[in-house]
Amino acid sequence: MEVCQTRTVTLVLAATPIGRIEDAPPRLATELAAADVIAAEDTRRLRRLATELGVELTGRIVSYFEGNEVGRTPQLLEWLEAGERVVLVTDAGMPSVSDPGYRLVAAAVAAGVRITAVPGPSAVLTALAVSGLPIDRFCFEGFLPRKAGERGRRLASLAAEERTMVFFEAPHRTHAALAAMAEALGADRPAAVCRELTKTYEEVRRGRLGELVDAMAEENVRGEITLVVAGRSAADQAAASPESVRSLVAELESEGATRKDAIAAAARATGMPRREVYDLVHKEQRR
Repeated sequence: MEVCQTRTVTLVLAATPIGRIEDAPPRLATELAAADVIAAEDTRRLRRLATELGVELTGRIVSYFEGNEVGRTPQLLEWLEAGERVVLVTDAGMPSVSDPGYRLVAAAVAAGVRITAVPGPSAVLTALAVSGLPIDRFCFEGFLPRKAGERGRRLASLAAEERTMVFFEAPHRTHAALAAMAEALGADRPAAVCRELTKTYEEVRRGRLGELVDAMAEENVRGEITLVVAGRSAADQAAASPESVRSLVAELESEGATRKDAIAAAARATGMPRREVYDLVHKEQRR
């Protein structure tokens, strides 16, 4: 197999604090000061960050966010290929993790550009660590779809997931997301709501999904939210009754899924063979 040799020009993915400025990795200041180009999700936040770190920015500063990353990526790649050191930062955490960055990384890989990172704060790992849930195996699911039907189908597809799951969510959608999780994954599934991690008003609420739905029903949720949900246990697997399987298929169909897709989603959610789900659904109809 041919190995692609990367050139000495470098793209630096730099992690930024998710809360306290003291959490910034020491190398972040060094990279910002030495950069030829800094691509920032929010240039105003970048300047505030530099001020707090006591760093003088001498490189070119350009914006790089969801609305312009398609058009900006070729320009950044052109600068990289010209030999300039480009540092990419987002508002908080590591670029590319539910933030802009993937397109630029993919383009840099294809062009043979060297890519490195300044490791640092991560809401995903921080939330896992404080959740109290198993973290020997986990998966990151990012943001759930905003529309209720799409969100329900996504969660139904995760109902059989055995690994601990991590989600990001907007404050005003947190209660709806928890309610959808309780419906799709079960009200007894252990979870944690992590808010404003490492900041002054940090809060971690632990409990079962049904309890968290009730606890947050009347609350005006604010701040950055990370949700951690336990994976499916052996007890959950045994609890999938024929009635619950048929109910899940009917619910998915009512939300717009075809019978075939609803059966496939229910099979994934329960861990049952697709043929068994098919037989359960059609046996009920023949009665």
